[in-house]
Amino acid sequence: MDVRWFDRLRGWLLKRRGLLVPVSIVLAILLWGIAVRWFSFPAFILPPPDLVWQRFTQVLQDGSLMRHSFFTLMEVLLGLALGVSISTALGYLLARSKSIERLLSPYIVASQSVPIVAIAPLLVIWFGPGIFSKVLICALIVFFPVLVNTVVGLRSVPEDLRDLMRSLQATRWQTFRLLEVPAALPVFLGGLRIGATLSVIGAVVGEFVGADRGLGFMINRARGQYDTSLVFVAVLTLIIMAMILYGLVVLLERCMLSWREQPDI
Repeated sequence: MDVRWFDRLRGWLLKRRGLLVPVSIVLAILLWGIAVRWFSFPAFILPPPDLVWQRFTQVLQDGSLMRHSFFTLMEVLLGLALGVSISTALGYLLARSKSIERLLSPYIVASQSVPIVAIAPLLVIWFGPGIFSKVLICALIVFFPVLVNTVVGLRSVPEDLRDLMRSLQATRWQTFRLLEVPAALPVFLGGLRIGATLSVIGAVVGEFVGADRGLGFMINRARGQYDTSLVFVAVLTLIIMAMILYGLVVLLERCMLSWREQPDI
């Protein structure tokens, strides 16, 4: 009897799992509003949800939110494209050559030991406060996870399959296209998931250091004016942007790995 009840409950949840995310969001907003009223937080400390919504509609109507969001999104996409391109090419070289790996690994690890917040001011000083410095910061923060996953994915190719390709007299390009890319793609796309979300952080860090537009600039200006509602609006916009990028990578993964059985998450 208990087992049947559990099976019915599991089946009901699986059929309605698409409602889990919106229901959890509604519950979070309700708890947020209750906490503000229960503890009587002032608006400049923790604004209520309705005040944040009112501020959101204001900046949406005057066009400032879309303008700053577009600029940040452009930085994110350009930085993600640059970081993924360089890290993928270098990752292939590191996976193919132990000598290149021994030569470059200390520099790669050293570059990741320094926080991006410490490097960002230097890039702004060297390349100016324009979009190029923000793109470089995004590319740097995306670089390492995609590089590592590329190397791990290429080295996870079974050696007996490489021997099979050599026995079939496959060229280097055929081995790369028909064996290495399909085998490394799951791990690579896992790194791309991380890079897609980290790229948003890179753009905001660059805008914090020096910018005259973008969501990071909006947060800085709102913080100086104690406009906490606007800070919430910008932060929530960044979260939505990161979630959309993550979702696009997941969709890309499902399309490119449709031959694999997808786990039930």
